[in-house]
Amino acid sequence: MKTATSGFRAGVAVCGVLLAGATVAQTYPTKPVRVIAPFGAGGALDLTARTVGLKMQEAMKQNIVVDNRPGAGGIIGADLVAKAAPDGYMVLLGSPAEIAVLPHLQKMPYNVDKDLAPVSLAVITPLILVVTPSLPAKNVKELIALAKSRPGQLTYASAGTGGVQHLAGELLKINMKIDMTHVPYKGAGPAMPDLIGGHVMTFFSGMPPAMPHVRAGKLRALAVTTAKRSPAAPDVPTMGEAGVAGFNISNWFAYFVPAGTPREVIARLNTEINRILQLADVREKLGNVGAEAVGSTPEELARFVKDESDKFAQLIKASGAKGTD
Repeated sequence: MKTATSGFRAGVAVCGVLLAGATVAQTYPTKPVRVIAPFGAGGALDLTARTVGLKMQEAMKQNIVVDNRPGAGGIIGADLVAKAAPDGYMVLLGSPAEIAVLPHLQKMPYNVDKDLAPVSLAVITPLILVVTPSLPAKNVKELIALAKSRPGQLTYASAGTGGVQHLAGELLKINMKIDMTHVPYKGAGPAMPDLIGGHVMTFFSGMPPAMPHVRAGKLRALAVTTAKRSPAAPDVPTMGEAGVAGFNISNWFAYFVPAGTPREVIARLNTEINRILQLADVREKLGNVGAEAVGSTPEELARFVKDESDKFAQLIKASGAKGTD
């Protein structure tokens, strides 16, 4: 039977938990926060991490350290966060590869649903099909004709096996019945010098790392991968306009923390990230390279990830793409 004393103690305990949570929210962070970018410097994800991280640093009065941990298509960086202490001091800026694609291709060292807690969607960006200027293809139809005339000789880069860029290349191959050779890199940044130099011929790149080179004439843009043209490249047609029907694929980045991180810490991160993504200068900087700042609640991100995971599972099955196992 409950007594008045036991009820009082329970009430005190609940109050203690609430007060502890409020204290955590008010004091966090008390030391530098590491944002793990699971791809190399110079890519779209890295640009997003640093743009948002700088504003977070100003608002949270602590250093926000962007730590690039490329490798294994983003798995190395994601696994580091999945196994970190759940205290909010190690955050992942994840991508489709290690969150929604590779779990369908190979055995993973972590479980996305059980080991990572969603914080907020950050940006969505179309991919842009770019080619080295030395390639004699001025548009997508010419690229497809060239690939058909040289089976297996044309190469396409990606930011890692199983990533969205890889699947975009596979989707083009299966839709157009062409044979191209996949060349994976540890992020978009490392791929760019080889593409510009002609060591690899094509790339479904994120727009942020590609657009400066397109504008400088070092790369040729053939198409964007979304249903609508990008405001950052209004003269570049969509894949549909270029003659490839049913081609609609996007890249995105989102924040996660280790599962078990206090809700108050997740709420603080979510509030700051969403506020920053609405700042005019941040939206302009990201928008100039084709990245749309969006934001979300943790619950919205969880639903978004599930939908993306289901979509990529269907694409993998249709394309026959294989992982590294």
